[in-house]
Amino acid sequence: MGTPTVLTTGANAPIGQTDQLRVRVEWSHAPADLDVSCFMVGENGKVPSDDYFIFYNQDSSPGGQVRYERTGTNHVVFTIRTQELDPSTIAKCVFSATLDGAGTFADVQGCRIVAETATDEIVYEIKEATQERSLVFMELYRHSSGLKLRAIGRGFNGGLKPLAEAHGVEIEEGTTPEPAAADSSVPASSSPAPAAPEPTPAPTPEPSVPLGKIDLLKRKVGISLEKKNIAHEKARVAVVFDASGSMTQLYAQGTVQRAFERILAVSARMDDDGILDVWFFATKMMRAPSVNEHQYEDYVKKTYPGPTMKSKLGFGNNEPVVIEDIIKKYTKEDPDDRTPTYIIFFSDGGIYETKKISKLLIAHSDKPIFWQFVGLGNANYGVLEQLDNLRGRVVDNADFFALDDLDRVSDEELYDRLLNEFPGWLKEVRAKGILKG
Repeated sequence: MGTPTVLTTGANAPIGQTDQLRVRVEWSHAPADLDVSCFMVGENGKVPSDDYFIFYNQDSSPGGQVRYERTGTNHVVFTIRTQELDPSTIAKCVFSATLDGAGTFADVQGCRIVAETATDEIVYEIKEATQERSLVFMELYRHSSGLKLRAIGRGFNGGLKPLAEAHGVEIEEGTTPEPAAADSSVPASSSPAPAAPEPTPAPTPEPSVPLGKIDLLKRKVGISLEKKNIAHEKARVAVVFDASGSMTQLYAQGTVQRAFERILAVSARMDDDGILDVWFFATKMMRAPSVNEHQYEDYVKKTYPGPTMKSKLGFGNNEPVVIEDIIKKYTKEDPDDRTPTYIIFFSDGGIYETKKISKLLIAHSDKPIFWQFVGLGNANYGVLEQLDNLRGRVVDNADFFALDDLDRVSDEELYDRLLNEFPGWLKEVRAKGILKG
């Protein structure tokens, strides 16, 4: 094999044409044993049945497409027959682990995931400590260009139960998951099982509030897409949040979290894999963990709760540093000239790096990246207010509008305004051959 492809959190890589993929999870030290698992989920993020939850006590999927093997004290290997994954049933394979005992992933050392084909190796190392007891490492998912691996690195509070239930596996309180037919290598208990009570019909569960909220927002996004005649368009979606000192109240009041949820619905509706990439910036920038619609609760609070005296991003405004990192991700780390990239960039103003921002937008106007800037409040937005007059670009690759109060704008109005210039840009970049698809 050649030089391994090293992924950072949120990054992805194609696996190419291969019949078999081996995904190895390994660690050097943990405060308790790691129960490593794979959830084979559909488009809704849920397993078709508990048989598609692959772990130590259920080591194979019903058709044998995914197999589990404990190859050492600190090693687990999944073998995936990629060509046999039925796209009508399985959209993703999600690889995760739970600490079976005390401690959190902040105490786990030397943890990494290595994915191997016959010719390539993709490596993701868990470097950022997380205080949760469960962690989603990586996912194998379908993209228009073929199967890809994405580094997730996202923790779950509460251990196995919320992790499993988030992927549709039913876990009763106080139990560990058991398949319908237990692995014969696991000895049965010598104690006789108590007689089972007569089954009673389970009440139809009410949909969870968060899931219902995102589903509702997705429908509203769909209405706006229909209005713009781009209902079938796909795009990679990212959001950028100003985290400078003047944004303190918007973080404290939950406005940023609510804005995040509304943009997550855009990604869930438009992106092939439903993943939203996220950045925060002030004087410095932070590329945050990517997220899907099933993992978003309290995302902002857990990831970057806002400016404080100990803020690692500082308090100033430095848009160029985050714009440069976004361009790096989508043009060098994960280029794709067949899928547009749609960036939604929130700022409350105080923009003074006009020349640098202008230079970046002009220099990369030949890339399939569209920038939708959104101003929060009445402030100095600098060059963002003169985007239509920004000369020297191959195409007009950016739009701007300001909102007095984001929470007072209806979802319908927000989505209509967000998608105002994006359709025209799509036509232009296709006409010029910038976007191949």
